Amino acid sequence: MCVQRAAAPVKRCCGQVEEIKKVANGDSLLGTDPISLPSAWTMELKWLLCATLLILGLVDVQTHDEEDDHDDDVIDIEDDLEDGVEDVEETKPEASSPPPSPKVSYKPPVPTGEVYFVENFDKGTLEGWVLSKAKKDDTDDEIAKYDGKWEVEEMKDTKLPGDKGLVLVSRAKHHAISAKLTKPFIFNTKPLIVQYEVNFQNGIECGGAYVKLLSKTTELNLDQFHDKTAYTIMFGPDKCGEDYKLHFIFRHKNPKTGKYEEKHAKRPDADLKTYFTDKKTHLYTLVLNPDNSFEILVDQTVVNSGNLLNDVTPAVNPPREIEDPDDQKPEDWDERPKIPDPDAVKPEDWDEDAPAKISDDDAVKPEGWLDDEPEYVADPDAEKPEDWDEDMDGEWEAPQIANPKCESAPGCGTWQRPMIDNPNYKGKWKPPMIDNPNYQGIWKPRKIPNPDFFEDLEPFKMTSFNAVGLELWSMTSDIFFDNFIICTDRVVAEDWANDGWGLKKAADGAAEPGVVGQMMAAAEERPWLWVVYILTVALPVFLVVLFCCSGKKQPSAAEYKKTDAPQPDVNEEKEEGKDKADEEEEEEEEVEAESNEDKQEEKQKSDADVGSASQEEEEEEEEEEDGKPTSEEEESMNRLKKS
Repeated sequence: MCVQRAAAPVKRCCGQVEEIKKVANGDSLLGTDPISLPSAWTMELKWLLCATLLILGLVDVQTHDEEDDHDDDVIDIEDDLEDGVEDVEETKPEASSPPPSPKVSYKPPVPTGEVYFVENFDKGTLEGWVLSKAKKDDTDDEIAKYDGKWEVEEMKDTKLPGDKGLVLVSRAKHHAISAKLTKPFIFNTKPLIVQYEVNFQNGIECGGAYVKLLSKTTELNLDQFHDKTAYTIMFGPDKCGEDYKLHFIFRHKNPKTGKYEEKHAKRPDADLKTYFTDKKTHLYTLVLNPDNSFEILVDQTVVNSGNLLNDVTPAVNPPREIEDPDDQKPEDWDERPKIPDPDAVKPEDWDEDAPAKISDDDAVKPEGWLDDEPEYVADPDAEKPEDWDEDMDGEWEAPQIANPKCESAPGCGTWQRPMIDNPNYKGKWKPPMIDNPNYQGIWKPRKIPNPDFFEDLEPFKMTSFNAVGLELWSMTSDIFFDNFIICTDRVVAEDWANDGWGLKKAADGAAEPGVVGQMMAAAEERPWLWVVYILTVALPVFLVVLFCCSGKKQPSAAEYKKTDAPQPDVNEEKEEGKDKADEEEEEEEEVEAESNEDKQEEKQKSDADVGSASQEEEEEEEEEEDGKPTSEEEESMNRLKKS
């Protein structure tokens, strides 16, 4: 079917080529007037036209293929095209139509290796999860409770029936839910991989979708899970205003004090906005390795990476030295790099009292200046408002307007000389600045050994954790979570992602509109794209129309002379110019023909002269040979002379 569709434009192109051949050979498209085109120009336009039509044909094929499942009219178009491509089918083997793309059906993912936690919510219940009953400290009682609702359900616009997930249903409330791992995760020689899916079905105004890996402690109580509950790692997306974040925070224990301090990974360089606004399911992955390196991936693409020793704030290890808090700057410490020259003296002619501006003594009042007329006068058309109360508002006065008499005059009112810069003004005298001979630099307190210094070269070995939780506040509802996994094998995590998130991606791709639909949607967001589309389509069409429907050139007299074709009638306006051109061409041809004949006669004469000369030379040689005696005759004559 694709071959048939693509072949139709090709055949149309071939038809155009045949017509071009007829035109080039002197045949008319309408059977009357022939067209003469240079062969090179004709071939270039042929190939340009064929290439343009072939491209348009391929685009048409792709568009039709994408709309086959939704448009029954394509069958009628295919039937019409089948009759037009029989010649192509005779020379090519029959091409089988591609099978329709299979529908994506959902199958719950299954872990392919050892895991510490997995959850796909396909059972349709919150079995194994604990809803928090805690209250948030230092918050109004109305919003202090963790009473936000959670549900297990399919996405609103799901393309995979049967694929369920955990949904944060309510908005403007605190939500907290958690679940135990199958066994505690201990940081030793194996990496940590945390992975899950998020879909902001309604976008996101202000809120998070991050997970917390809850530290293994004796105080851990899941039904009292709240914002102060100890965690080891916090990871996931968060947004408020126009600040788009992808958190990776871990709590590091100070080996000296035993206190925990949050360490924040550097911000990703990638633009994260799309993940919050496109309403698609995205896969978030954290990989933490025993060599202290880490990677953060979104949709299996690395968006951030680094090392726990170098790429977190504040640093894991404190500096070896710190500034002495008891050190104080000496009173005589001079930090001034420049000082006024103490030896400088103000010049005697320096007048500090001279004004910066003086009146221009050379100025003259312009002629016609109206000294007695004010610049502004009361508006004669203004009327006192009816509700004007002179006891409350005072005496009413008409508003001021520009004096109409001043419009035609250079100015009104008292004339004053304009002010100009005072050439003698120097301002207040100051001594020049010189280098300070006593400059000691910027003072800094001395360094002392840091009493709190420690060196932890293995920050990867964090506090073990045995539960995962979601503790969130959101101003947007219907945040969808799915396919949690915590493991140590990257292959297991990738298989889990391909069986879960990969299916969603494939289903979304199958349901996405075709190229034309995507172009239309893009143009709705960016109206200037309509100009690009119009130019892209109109330019090839214009070239085709220009090539196929352009005006015909009238052949010259010389071409008719060569082909002996009858000359068509022409307009009287064109006859004079063409007759002159034809006469000039005929005269040039006659002159050229006469010169060729003269050259031919001269050549024949020269050839005849050369032939006669060579013949005379041969005859002379024969005569000389005939008159020359032989050797025997010479000997007999010599004997007679001797005797």
